[in-house]
Amino acid sequence: MMSTFEKQVLALMPQLRRYARSLSRNGTDAEDLLQDSLELALRGKPSWRGAGLKSWLTTIMTHAFYNSRRGEAKGQSPIDVSDLELADDAAVPDPLERRRLMMAIEALPPDFRAVLMLVVVEQHSYAETAEILSVPVGTVMSRLSRARRMMTDTLRAQNIVPLRGRS
Repeated sequence: MMSTFEKQVLALMPQLRRYARSLSRNGTDAEDLLQDSLELALRGKPSWRGAGLKSWLTTIMTHAFYNSRRGEAKGQSPIDVSDLELADDAAVPDPLERRRLMMAIEALPPDFRAVLMLVVVEQHSYAETAEILSVPVGTVMSRLSRARRMMTDTLRAQNIVPLRGRS
């Protein structure tokens, strides 16, 4: 029988998988990251204080991702946009537009992509995102602003009008 903790973790799996894919850029690495993060969480369960499970798990995943990248070469991984997901595909109903949006997200530098995914897609607060990424709130706000600007520039270059500009 599953514990309450395990049930709560299971309920967060879609969000954790989506975040892992946004960090790792492909399905195989995302599944490895998810598995490693869950293993770390289970081992570290005694350190969990009983609140903010999603933030705690996302922090573990973020640290696991950056720790795994420290020893790797600095080359870019191949982009596999098909592995990325939006929280709500209905928000962008046109498949081509959704693909271009995901490619624009994927093109962001990792630090900016992580902030965008946590705040916009996963709907963490600035404070939660700052805690997850171990940066000041001002850094989160700055990175989010720059990520949005980069995305707007990328989408405009592809003749896609940002959603706010539509009538």
